[in-house]
Amino acid sequence: MTDAGSQRAMIPYGRQTIEVDDVEAVSAALQSDFLTQGPSVDAFERAFAARVGAAHAVAVNSGTAALHASMAALGFGPGDEVIVPPITFTATVNCALFVGATPVFADTTPDGHIDPRQIESKITAKTKAVIAVDYAGWPCDYERILALCDRHGLVLICDACHALGATWNGMPIGSIGRLNCFSFHPVKHIATGEGGMITTDDPLLAEKMRMFRTHGITKDAARFKGLDSDGAVLSPISDLGPWHYEMQALGFNYRMPDLNAALGISQLRKLDRFIARRRAIARRYSEALAGIPHVELPVSDVQVRGCAPYAAVHAFHLFPLLIDFRALGKSRTLVMEELRARGVGAQVHYIPVCLQPYYRERFGFVPGQFPAAESFFARELSIPMFPTLRDDEVERVIRALVEILAGAGA
Repeated sequence: MTDAGSQRAMIPYGRQTIEVDDVEAVSAALQSDFLTQGPSVDAFERAFAARVGAAHAVAVNSGTAALHASMAALGFGPGDEVIVPPITFTATVNCALFVGATPVFADTTPDGHIDPRQIESKITAKTKAVIAVDYAGWPCDYERILALCDRHGLVLICDACHALGATWNGMPIGSIGRLNCFSFHPVKHIATGEGGMITTDDPLLAEKMRMFRTHGITKDAARFKGLDSDGAVLSPISDLGPWHYEMQALGFNYRMPDLNAALGISQLRKLDRFIARRRAIARRYSEALAGIPHVELPVSDVQVRGCAPYAAVHAFHLFPLLIDFRALGKSRTLVMEELRARGVGAQVHYIPVCLQPYYRERFGFVPGQFPAAESFFARELSIPMFPTLRDDEVERVIRALVEILAGAGA
């Protein structure tokens, strides 16, 4: 049977938090002289870099663009290999293919992160980089991953799209990898509609990514090469006037509009509050759901039982339960349907990328090659997690889960 909650509005697994000052910020940008390529983007970049402790931040129009720009700036291409995890959104892996490089999967730890032992087993003479995903908002085991990258001369790219506001050993996520990529999709920690950011301490990489996001074009006179190989005689093509611009590389239109940046600036000011609320919800879930048979809580620093394996602060983009559906006697689909009947949405994060038809057809992957990732996927269920989730809604989620998973009142 369902409770009265099924008659109320559906609680989604994720949702943006937009407040009056956010609307005012976007409205002000709409009434300014710049809808794109204006001062808001630069202001957002400076504020974001300061927040995560990086020297440079480069704004783009999606997390996917952030990953692609990273690959291009590093100069990766055919013949290069990039080690990636199977449990992630497809963009993490696709970005290697975008530049002609080859993604190489390394299996995961029991909590869905790329396994350092598996990384080491995949390193070859062609390996150039590792992409580590801070799944759900919990930082990877960077002590071992950084040591591996240093020992083998590999670039570490942190896919931090889930982890804005998290820390590892006191360091903000966004300051650990040589490049760190973020997403501002509506369900992430801050929203810009769509948007992304790359942070780095390398000024050369930052400049390359700024060009890449703007068609490979520069308007910086100090970088001009000239259109004429013989500049001795003044001609229309050797005259570098104030209108001059040069395409010096192959790039894309990955620019972030000022409207999105204005929203990002407003949202960034609230990040601490958003993270605190997510962590409070996670703490309540952990208290209420601990001990339910066949259910495993996500590894974090707010666990009721046990302790995290390394010093980190979880940002809780997701709250991923691992459920032994076979032992429970219910399929995941049935559990999701029963939750929905009680007014609770849920989602699955993620189908292993190596099992997607494109990757199976192109690279010949088959089920069973990455057993840890497949086991994680088979049990994962993400329950509602967003800052405006009210206390009474949190209790509705808990009550629904207890009824369905523990059998009380089902």
